[in-house]
Amino acid sequence: MKYILQPLIYAVLIVAGIFIGLFLLPSPQGYTSIKRSELNSGKIADIIQFIQNEYVDTVNTTQLVDNTIEQMMQQLDPHSAYIPASELKQVNEPLRGNFEGIGIEFHISRDTVMVVNVIAGGPSAAVGLMAGDRIVKVDGKNFYGAQITNDTVLKTLRGQGGTKVKLSIHRSGTGKLIDYTITRGNIPIYSVDAAYMADSETGYIRMSRFGEKTYDEYMEAYEKLNGQGMQKLILDLRGNGGGFLEIAQQIADEFLPDGKMIVYTAGRKQPRKNYEATANGKFETGKLVVLIDEGSASASEIVAGAVQDWDRGTIVGRRSFGKGLVQQQTELQDGSALRLTIARYYTPTGRSIQKAYNQGYDDYENDLNNRYDHGELLNADSIKFADSLKYKTPSGKIVYGGGGIMPDVFVPLDTAGRNRFTDILYASGALNEFCYKYVDENRNVLKSKFSETAFLNSFQIDATIAQKLKSYLRKQDITTDDATFNKALTQTSNQMKAIMGRQLYNNEVMYKVLQQDDKALKKALQILNEK
Repeated sequence: MKYILQPLIYAVLIVAGIFIGLFLLPSPQGYTSIKRSELNSGKIADIIQFIQNEYVDTVNTTQLVDNTIEQMMQQLDPHSAYIPASELKQVNEPLRGNFEGIGIEFHISRDTVMVVNVIAGGPSAAVGLMAGDRIVKVDGKNFYGAQITNDTVLKTLRGQGGTKVKLSIHRSGTGKLIDYTITRGNIPIYSVDAAYMADSETGYIRMSRFGEKTYDEYMEAYEKLNGQGMQKLILDLRGNGGGFLEIAQQIADEFLPDGKMIVYTAGRKQPRKNYEATANGKFETGKLVVLIDEGSASASEIVAGAVQDWDRGTIVGRRSFGKGLVQQQTELQDGSALRLTIARYYTPTGRSIQKAYNQGYDDYENDLNNRYDHGELLNADSIKFADSLKYKTPSGKIVYGGGGIMPDVFVPLDTAGRNRFTDILYASGALNEFCYKYVDENRNVLKSKFSETAFLNSFQIDATIAQKLKSYLRKQDITTDDATFNKALTQTSNQMKAIMGRQLYNNEVMYKVLQQDDKALKKALQILNEK
């Protein structure tokens, strides 16, 4: 994608096979099931039967049916989807808030699986696995080489809780392999990535999805920050692709007074249903900013839309994705499922923010690239709305429907100082790879020298690290002149520090580092500190 010139600092995967799409499900309990075989009757069933009986070659009928249903879904809307039985559990895990596995985050470095992080409280932490360990064998068989992919690792290390897997680990400073037998267990998948005080009065909470446990996680984060003197709040929903509608309602309820409309839904076969705030909200008066971008979708847009329509806070960032459809997940007899769009949702002023999809699936998929090409991600003036899409909030502020939530304060995509060489560093993964390698080789020294606070305040990408980076890139045949390299180093040094901070400590250290260069977050703090 052309638009994604922003650094991608996550090159690790939780051993869960996490898949996050753009969706909105009515509730965590909102799944239904079809116990009859009506979808296998009629013309399609006749054709499948005829192929089975008469076709010249042997046919994988299950795959044929799956492909037919997938094509059928693409004729409806971009968010109605068929989920094969083999993928359903994996797709549901992020929303359910847990998966079964050994509890590590990993990175494949030079055909070897390296442990980047051991999830606290998980099976791997219990037996003593450590960040930096390299998995050399699994159940006695070699587990390295060109054939090792992310998918291979996920399929091998995940498994039913209670089952065992034996890992042979290489650890720096030891002369032989260390064997661990790990009993797979239930591993949490967190929705709140970070929660900390951005300044003495302002709390910052970053949320990545709206799953079953998101509200509980949010409240835990809120109480922590409230105990630290929080008077103002930044809720970061950038890149949050959605989840359960009722969880979005609960989050929005925390900011709105009793009786205020949060969202309503309606469809051809679905009567209008109103979702309103209760008297339970704990942050109904403090100053609030919600951060959004082109990756904020669905449930994220419900929260942002409710806050904007009631003039409750300030929306900062770039136009959101524009996903205003509600799906119902229906499980079929063979263990597969349909996510079928059953309704549209509307913000309190009556806005539908679903972007058009009448030009076909491919055009819809290319929308974010088109935004970049048209200059929208860099300049708010490039965004045009028809007068018919104008709505007014109670204070008289103009807001718009159709194609996402337009922020109150626009912050462009940060491309300052970017050039072809920096793009190569990010796109090739070389920058991430170097940071993993540097921390792996210097972990004990760095940990002994820097506490979390000292790392945030004192650690720098100095000349020694810069020289090591240049040497590493040269070995990867990534070279340039000194002036271009130094310019790229200036542009990427904060990202490198963030990657290293996450490896050494945790997500919050990473986000605190990123805050130093985060223009949207800086704008949010400026707004909150204005009198």
